[in-house]
Amino acid sequence: MVPAVEPVVEDATRRTQLANERTYLAWWRSGLTAFAVSVGVGKLVPGLSSGSNWPYVVLGVCFALLGLAFIGFGYVRFRAVNAALAAGSWSELSNRLAGWLAAAGIALAAATLLTLALSH
Repeated sequence: MVPAVEPVVEDATRRTQLANERTYLAWWRSGLTAFAVSVGVGKLVPGLSSGSNWPYVVLGVCFALLGLAFIGFGYVRFRAVNAALAAGSWSELSNRLAGWLAAAGIALAAATLLTLALSH
């Protein structure tokens, strides 16, 4: 019988830094998705619908601003987590900011649905 080999205990900081990098890229993906939605809502949908275009343009700009917020906050969060890791501490995600981003996404989705419903 082969004796069981005990796994080597390593510092988890490297794994945590890599997880932080993946999370940063997820913030970027969310931002880029919001940019794609902004183009779809602000430019493509008005060409397919009848009526005024300005509500779609406003929604498109708002989605683009949400994308900027995701990318900007992702960078700030990435730096904060790296600094906390270097200091051996923890950087908690702000519940207030997470709530504001969620509220913005929900509000934009609801406004988009309402605008689409009212345009037909």
